[in-house]
Amino acid sequence: MEISAAMVKDLRDRTGAGMMDCKKALIDAQGDAEKAVELLRERGLSKAAKKAGRLASEGIVDAYIHGGGRIGVLVEVNIETDFAAKNEEFRSFVKDIAMQIAAMNPLYVKREDVPAEVIEREKEILKAQAINEGKPEHIAEKMVAGRIEKYFNEVCLLEQPFIKDNDKTVEDVLKEKIALIGENISIRRFARFEMGEGLEKRNENFAEEVAKQIK
Repeated sequence: MEISAAMVKDLRDRTGAGMMDCKKALIDAQGDAEKAVELLRERGLSKAAKKAGRLASEGIVDAYIHGGGRIGVLVEVNIETDFAAKNEEFRSFVKDIAMQIAAMNPLYVKREDVPAEVIEREKEILKAQAINEGKPEHIAEKMVAGRIEKYFNEVCLLEQPFIKDNDKTVEDVLKEKIALIGENISIRRFARFEMGEGLEKRNENFAEEVAKQIK
């Protein structure tokens, strides 16, 4: 099948990958655009893995304020060079991460950041829930393994579905940006503030509000 320039451009617009990478992916996928997207993602992740050990000590601290000051986020994202920290692709990614934190309220960057005592307490709660549902103890133990994964998916930023594309996790998008920019990128830390947090107030779905703003 002949790969046209329009097909290559369309794939590049969808993925942000280089023109030659897009053309090769389309050739390998025999013109199937969806398969080509998957191939680029797989190759991007491979490139990202090679860069993961490199020191990322530059970057930016960015802020996102939502709802006229009701939610505020500060996030530090590191990259290898000061030059790359000025890259629009990188800065746009950091802004997306700040919005992700505002919308989805993660508690940690990655699962390795979750304290062991927090994990153990969560496992105890999940086991008690399963037993209360009438499950025998040995079945409850097995259920905890699956449910703790769901817990990590909810509270760890990198494991959350990306707010702009729920088919990807934040980690998927991070690795795509590493492959695209060509430098290691690390989400180091964040702080999220919600007005009146801890005080009695009416229930509002801020996540839904933030998601509406970015569509």
